[in-house]
Amino acid sequence: METFRIIGVPEHFNYPFRILAESQPFKKDGILISWKEESRGSGQMALDLKNGEVDMALLLTESFMKEFDAGSPFKMLGLYVESPLVWGIHVNPNHQADQINEIESRHFLVSRMGSGSHLMALVLADSLGWEKESLTFEIVGNLDGAKKAFQAGNPGIFLWEKYTTSPEVKANHMKRVGEIPSPWPCFVMAISKETIEKFPKFIFQLREYIYSITSNLKTETTLSQTLAKEYQLDPEDVKSWLNQTEWAKSPEISYEDFDRNILKMMGFEIISKKINPKNLLV
Repeated sequence: METFRIIGVPEHFNYPFRILAESQPFKKDGILISWKEESRGSGQMALDLKNGEVDMALLLTESFMKEFDAGSPFKMLGLYVESPLVWGIHVNPNHQADQINEIESRHFLVSRMGSGSHLMALVLADSLGWEKESLTFEIVGNLDGAKKAFQAGNPGIFLWEKYTTSPEVKANHMKRVGEIPSPWPCFVMAISKETIEKFPKFIFQLREYIYSITSNLKTETTLSQTLAKEYQLDPEDVKSWLNQTEWAKSPEISYEDFDRNILKMMGFEIISKKINPKNLLV
């Protein structure tokens, strides 16, 4: 029996992979699915994929692109979530500012360098006209790390998916002073060249199965209640999130759209050079 190891953040986006791991549809074919949830975000998951500790990582698109640009041996099996991720912009709950443009600090709290919280800080700074050289970064690990930093009076800015942080905002553990959507689809299924060599046929079977889950997911009448319970979220927040969210349902990709996104990432200095989108795919 072989094991195919998948990693993703412990957030509502990844419910299809909980379904996959619980159902074990490939056990009869001799392949077990191992599903691990990593709270430290895309930067840590990319490292795990690079080190051969997992076979697939559900990475933020910008993190995948930065890794590819830097020469990491990654390929994209397909898009996973086609809609943008809406990032909440958070500060200490005692901060006097109520809007991001009232904040003078250029100090960002990030899960790790190269993570979405780091790369989207560059996008936010660009939108506000802040010079990249004026930005400073402090690694806090994950959402809990940011919460502890705020409790200690840290004046930094922390970007994280807005619905994941909603319970913390409501509990006054942090204050939301704005939102910023990613200018591209938010998640991709990333695999390494080692994965392709080890599972050359299975990766496509797996992709097809995941798309069969995502194609039918929104037809479940109790989905919002299920997600609220699974991820300790407000059911009304989940309904709003579902209205904004589109999981990918097929391997079809618009190269023209991806080309535009690559140019945007170059503009934000997330990647250093033009990349042919066809080179990203398995």
